[in-house]
This record gives sequence, C-alpha cells and structure tokens, in this order.
Amino acid sequence: MAQFFTRLLLATEHSEFDSGAEVMAFALAQRCQLPLATVLPLVSNPEYKDIASKVAARAEQEAAAKIAQLREQAQAAGVSIDVHLRRGEESYRVIVDEATAQGSDVIIIRRRGKRSFLANLMVGELASKVVAHAPCHVLIVSREARMWQQRVLVAAEATAQGRQVVVTAIAVAAQCGLPLHLVTVVATEALRAQADAFVIEKIKQAQAQGVVARGEVRVGKPYKEILAARVASQADLIVMGSRGEARLGRALVGGVAQKVMGLSEHPVLVLNLLKFQGLLS
Repeated sequence: MAQFFTRLLLATEHSEFDSGAEVMAFALAQRCQLPLATVLPLVSNPEYKDIASKVAARAEQEAAAKIAQLREQAQAAGVSIDVHLRRGEESYRVIVDEATAQGSDVIIIRRRGKRSFLANLMVGELASKVVAHAPCHVLIVSREARMWQQRVLVAAEATAQGRQVVVTAIAVAAQCGLPLHLVTVVATEALRAQADAFVIEKIKQAQAQGVVARGEVRVGKPYKEILAARVASQADLIVMGSRGEARLGRALVGGVAQKVMGLSEHPVLVLNLLKFQGLLS
C-alpha cells in the first residue's frame, strides 16, 4: 500500500499558539522517517517597508531568531528540517504557495492564534483560509494535541468522494499501524440501510488490507455524532473531507468540517476532496 505521509510541510509563525503544530510535525516526521519542510510566513509589502523600515527590520531579526530556534528544536528531536522564510501580503497565501512549490501532500498548521472577530467559529482565520485554498490535505492541530497512538476515526458519507475519504484513512491507519473506526452519519432512520451497506463494504476493504477496522451508523447532526463517535471509540485522530465551499469564492470553510475542527482537542486531518476528482471522473 502506498504511504500517505510523504511530503510534510509545517506552517508556523513560531508563536505560543504554534507549539502544538510544531510538536506534532516533529513527531510525525520522526515517526515516518521523513524530512520536514517548514515555512515561516512574514507579512510584508513595499508600502510597509517604506513607511516603517525600522519595524520591518525588527520583524526580519525576530524571524531569523525563530528560524534558529526551530532548527535547534528539530535537531534535538532528530528531525531533518528545511526552514524557509517567505514574505507576502497574506500569510495564508504564502503558505499555500509554498505547499504548491514543495509539492506537499500535507500541511501541518495550528488551529488558531490570537482570538479575533472569528473567535466564535473556534478556528482561526489562518487555518480556515489555508484549508479553503490549499492544494493538498491539511492537518489541523490544537495547542494541546499530541501524536496519535490509539485509533484513527474516519467520518465519511456513502458517496463516491466518501469512499475515497475512507480509502485515504485506511492508508493513514496502515502507515501508522493503528486500528480504524468508520462513522457514517445520516439525517433519518430511513437512510440507515444504505449507510449500513456502505460501512460494511468499507470495513471489509480495510480488513482486506490488513487494517483492524470497525464501523457504525449514527443518526443526528453530523458534527455532534462525529465527535461523540471519537469519544466512544477513543480515537485520537479524525480524518474527514471538506466540501470546499470556500473554493467557490467564500473566505472560510464552513459546515461540518469547520465545527469538528473547532471543537476537537485531537488533531483533524481535513482531506482536499478536489484531489480526488481526477480519481473519480
């Protein structure tokens, strides 16, 4: 089976809010024996440099110090790190462009930074915009999260894209040597039969690939049932897709993924469903 994690990109401003994402990235790189590409975005534009040159110079010095600290931490963790300082007018765009240039398959990023007008959404603007525009999958990490060790929970619907989400989650579980728990949430009992058939099919597929797996169908609000299934299964990684509403012009990811990302203290791997379109067409 092909490895899922092959080209990691840590996106960090090396602030107190990024500590969980950094710990996760180092642990994942170490566990998978992979080098860790890292991008540190620095908001900068010509007008800013002309008007506040001293402030810009101080920001450059602080960034250099952060890069040195990241390299020291990576060395202590036994991780090969390649840190790039990238300047741009918007941090999320810098990260997305770096992921494109690197050919990354996963961006690792903090869930949120300082509280702002988006605080009620529980996911920071940076993370939301990166998920919305990234060319790859995104691993959202809270400050408290640590490397998963127990079980992978995959939330998927009985659709073509849902099937690909499960296939991807099986690859993650296999690479990490962990069991898999599949949950499918439906709005009414009338939809249970189709969902049951989907779960049975995908559990057999996982087992055929050597992954210990089980699954269930729940009825209710998707984000609530997904989080409840995580607790019941004792999973410490959630894998799910985003419908990508923001790709149609909105600034942020909405819906189920947004709520799960915001409420889960465990890492959430949000899959870029656009990557699956070519596979499904």
